[in-house]
Amino acid sequence: MNRRDFVKTVGFGFASICVGVGLKEAAGADTKKPNIIYIMADDLGYGELGCYGQKLIKTPNIDAMATQGMKFTQHYSGSALCAPSRCCLMTGKHTGHAYIRNNKPLPFEGNLPIPKEEVTVAEVMKSAGYTTGCIGKWGIGYPGSEGDPNKQGFDHWFGYNCQRQAHSYYPTHLWRNADKVMLKGNENGKKGQYSHDLLTVEALEFIRKNKAKPFFLYIPYTIPHTKFQVPELGEYEDKDWDSNHKIQAAMISRMDADVGKILSLLKKLNVDDNTLVIFTSDNGPHGGGGTLQKFAGAGQLRAKKGTLYEGGVRVPMIARWPGRIKPATVTDHVSAFWDVLPTCAELAGAAIPAGIDGLSFAATLLGKSGNQKEHDYLYWELGVQQAMRQGNWKLVRKWNKRAASPGKAELYDLADDIAESKNIADKHPEIVSKMLTAIKSARTTAKEFKSPYDA
Repeated sequence: MNRRDFVKTVGFGFASICVGVGLKEAAGADTKKPNIIYIMADDLGYGELGCYGQKLIKTPNIDAMATQGMKFTQHYSGSALCAPSRCCLMTGKHTGHAYIRNNKPLPFEGNLPIPKEEVTVAEVMKSAGYTTGCIGKWGIGYPGSEGDPNKQGFDHWFGYNCQRQAHSYYPTHLWRNADKVMLKGNENGKKGQYSHDLLTVEALEFIRKNKAKPFFLYIPYTIPHTKFQVPELGEYEDKDWDSNHKIQAAMISRMDADVGKILSLLKKLNVDDNTLVIFTSDNGPHGGGGTLQKFAGAGQLRAKKGTLYEGGVRVPMIARWPGRIKPATVTDHVSAFWDVLPTCAELAGAAIPAGIDGLSFAATLLGKSGNQKEHDYLYWELGVQQAMRQGNWKLVRKWNKRAASPGKAELYDLADDIAESKNIADKHPEIVSKMLTAIKSARTTAKEFKSPYDA
């Protein structure tokens, strides 16, 4: 379904329909629409939070979210890189169908835009009467383009438009809607205003301003993406660690403290019980500066950002909603970024666009796992890489450039081998054959991204 068809559909009143275990059950007798805050870190690994086993980096506020809510152990990002992962999140489509399937820099500020025809989660939420905000790193449409956040359903936008500029935490400017906001003190390489802090201030103000009506707030933070930059090292200053390790830890703990500020404000404003807060990461850990080894950033998982092994695409996700999500719950429900759009739509009582790949996980959040729909498979592609998860089977392959043909498929049983250390493809040729057939039907060609698998 494109944007025109979606608008036509909700125009006939379908936006008010509550489906499955959606708005009526979620909000109780008063059917008040819940606020939704979706916080996404940048390059935070599966093992870099205390509630996922981290021992050296302190994340007490995010850990408390897990204690007070639900921890997902088998949640996946849209891709192993920034732009395609964000595209999957916004549009509810995996990278076999999404418009953006890889990072694609442009010769000016900004990145390849998602087209106006795409229906985003922000547009879906607006159709249900929500005020929408995006504060952080965008990366899927240059300023003023059809992919600009303000043209993709966000009422308010503040942050980095271009993901390349987001490599610095002391940029010369950020964007507030159509206005370029120059940052004093950051000229000529000087370090004055730390961008992450500005994002948090803006997010807190958005919540205050919109407390009396339903809102959807997407906060794609840039921490802990490199560069290694932080105003102070805090409790890590005296550690006998390499400089990069101290900075990485201080960055993550700084973000954790700001998650705490957001949760505290919700309580202060008396909207805590009517606000679903989700925390996750856009892909696996960057692993730069020896941090992958120092902190076991991917946990037990293989590899890191940029690969389609588990370390590149399995990410932490925690959901907190007092009175709605049972505290200290752990779920092994298999879900992915493309499920966020239909989940938000269901909880808001909005129409779910046709033609997406996502399945709402609202039933899981609300403790009604018996009503939870399951994926037949999850699929990813990134350049010459392809991967599919079907049940506990995980297939990975990479195009063989020398032979100009698909490389030999690898097969792993994640139930027995979460680290993907034992390739058992030779022992299960029938499973490999079945999954390779499924991969062919799981994708379409992409206008902007040539793939060797198109042939």
